[in-house]
Amino acid sequence: MTDLHLWIAILALAGVTVLTRGVFLLPRREPRLPGWLAAGLRHAPLAALMAVVVPEVLRGSGGVVVAPGWHDPRWLAVAVSVAWFCWRRGVTGPVVVGTATLLLLRGLGMAG
Repeated sequence: MTDLHLWIAILALAGVTVLTRGVFLLPRREPRLPGWLAAGLRHAPLAALMAVVVPEVLRGSGGVVVAPGWHDPRWLAVAVSVAWFCWRRGVTGPVVVGTATLLLLRGLGMAG
């Protein structure tokens, strides 16, 4: 690969990145979404959060999925998060409370 090919590839990738990310800034008004799509997008942040949290909680040592054990601080943090969600609803509270619980338990020496 020559230097010219390298620069062409870099510029092409930069152009595609700007085009795909900047196209949403061009319209003068917000695009109208169908009702079903708007309703589905309301759940996207929670789905993304679950996609990150669930594998981490279910992962055992060596990446093997394990049965829940209360000796693991991750499971206690999940229990506290679920309890907070049932009590207060919302998404931010359980994230903050669960993270604080996990950090506290690990700070107290509970390994997981």
